[in-house]
Amino acid sequence: MIRLPPVLCSPRGLIALTGLAAFGLVAGGLVLARTMNLAACPLCILQRMLYLLIGLEAVLAFLIVEKPLTRSALTLVMAATALTGVGVAGYQTWLQRFAKGVSCTADQPWWESFVDWAGAQWPLLFEATGLCSEAGWKFLKLSIAEWSLIAFSAMTLAMLFVALMHRPQIGGQKPAPI
Repeated sequence: MIRLPPVLCSPRGLIALTGLAAFGLVAGGLVLARTMNLAACPLCILQRMLYLLIGLEAVLAFLIVEKPLTRSALTLVMAATALTGVGVAGYQTWLQRFAKGVSCTADQPWWESFVDWAGAQWPLLFEATGLCSEAGWKFLKLSIAEWSLIAFSAMTLAMLFVALMHRPQIGGQKPAPI
């Protein structure tokens, strides 16, 4: 029987681990960009923003984790943010695998304008100069977008698990075991 480390068995531990992973992925992306001269695309930057949002949500959830109803609500918000990341990373993965040479979109959508604005404010974090359809760098034959898809998927599952782990009592009834 596999025994999980205690940190993975508590809501507080999973929330902290998810937040640290999100901030770590942003830091890792910045290091990769600078050391390997990789240009982030608008979809990469949007994913970076989602990781930062998940990290901030994790800090908030970690601070109020003792209140079960609030914890469940916040972890569901974190799961929704991570699920949005699954969609963005999945779309970028599709672009890289099947739509070579295509830009992010035909028209400039609102989110691409937002990324451009953020890049003008904080170029180190949010400047987008690459093409979404170019994989650029791969590790174990997977692009950064594919690794991001895996990370966002894991974060979504972890936060859904935390939200359902110890459901709050409603009307004095004990929650059903999960």
